[in-house]
Amino acid sequence: MAPTPGGKHRTRVHVISDVHGNARDLARAGEGADALICLGDLVLFLDYADHSRGIFPDLFGTENADRIVEMRTARRFEEAREFQRGLWAGIGTDRAAAIEEAVRKQYAELFAAFPTPTYATYGNVDMPPLWQEYAGPGTTVLDGERVEIGGRTFGFVGGGLRTPMRTPYEISDEEYAAKIEAVGEVDVLCTHIPPEAPELVYDTVARRFERGSRALLDAIRRTRPRYALFGHVHQPLVRRMRIGATECVNVGHFAGSGRPWALEW
Repeated sequence: MAPTPGGKHRTRVHVISDVHGNARDLARAGEGADALICLGDLVLFLDYADHSRGIFPDLFGTENADRIVEMRTARRFEEAREFQRGLWAGIGTDRAAAIEEAVRKQYAELFAAFPTPTYATYGNVDMPPLWQEYAGPGTTVLDGERVEIGGRTFGFVGGGLRTPMRTPYEISDEEYAAKIEAVGEVDVLCTHIPPEAPELVYDTVARRFERGSRALLDAIRRTRPRYALFGHVHQPLVRRMRIGATECVNVGHFAGSGRPWALEW
């Protein structure tokens, strides 16, 4: 906590989301802050901006990555799944084991880059069972839980809701709502996905609405936190808007920007 001219101490927290393999900038993300908050999506399965990066092209090559992105962008999800099944059959490798091995390599590098203290929750492409193996003593993993930072209460809810993409950590609306309920009233509500407001869930590059949470939106209106912080939508129509008394902020696509969003009080 930094002293001010009047002798009082101010707290500065840096917040990031959608790291997607950017370990280089992650190592600097906490500089000048009292704490780092990470809202998930550490893993990079496939970079939609650069199809040569990620677990998928490492396994199957950039040309096949080009094809899978084309199918998904056109929302031909069943065709994309069938294409993937053929690729896995062609290399004769156990899919779950191969993905876990690749994710472990990324987690080893990324968790080692977290500063102390870091408070983190899961994104929809993360694999929660592995986090406890890689989170060091300076990293606190929270999901449906609260913590106090600098005299303010922060609540954390990780993961995403179910979609045709079938990413690793998607849960039911009911399970997600239960975690929101468990957090209760907080000063800052930290989630991976946004509340279900059209301006916040629409991706202007992908040209589609991502899934936001109605339960999260209702909780914001009911409990009126100072801030609701989230990521997930990489190129949102609106990055910041008020819902009642709450400032809702998409903290940015860290994989692309390499810059944290700062909160100071």
